[in-house]
Amino acid sequence: MSEFKLVISDPRVKNPQIVPVKVVSSDSLEYTDVHKEQRELPRIKLNPTLIKLLNPELGIVIVRIWKNRASREKVSLAAKVSEDASLDMQTVVVPAAFMRERLGASEAMGEVFRAPAFQIRIAGSASQNLVGLKIGDRIDGRIVGLPNIKLEVRGGSDLAGFPMRVDVAGSVKKYILLSQGPGYRPREDGERRRKLLRGSAVSEDIVQINTVVI
Repeated sequence: MSEFKLVISDPRVKNPQIVPVKVVSSDSLEYTDVHKEQRELPRIKLNPTLIKLLNPELGIVIVRIWKNRASREKVSLAAKVSEDASLDMQTVVVPAAFMRERLGASEAMGEVFRAPAFQIRIAGSASQNLVGLKIGDRIDGRIVGLPNIKLEVRGGSDLAGFPMRVDVAGSVKKYILLSQGPGYRPREDGERRRKLLRGSAVSEDIVQINTVVI
């Protein structure tokens, strides 16, 4: 049965407010295989005032944590927010299992901001409902646990990275002479090249579907 990586972009997020925070761990927050495989977003806790400042309309933020302050290496976590009035403004609580696995620590410094984009894997009967959709079609946000929104299909790619094109009908894979993207970026004006592309319809050969919030 098909499985898709659904990439969700929120075009309303431009220059998001980035807040420096102390990231602490808690065993009360779940981080299971479902979260590791990106089939569901984990939950984290923030102060209500911080949530209001970030204004995550979808209820989703990105926590970027410094793994090594010397090298500035970072680890990111996309998560759903939960309110905890007992926390101060600059503390974010994340699952302890995530911190142990990705950082080997219980506390770290980082930053949090409203998510401009994130991804979730869709499998089973839900993924079958996506087969046959075309670029421009819309999906009910409940498929990823986001009621009251619509997602519009904007493109995608197969396992080899060949992109979908709105001007190629069906789910075929064929060579097209291109002068511009998606699928081709000319090095100079007027340059054209034949490229292998996917059609505009989602098939079981597609692994990533790109969507935007409507």
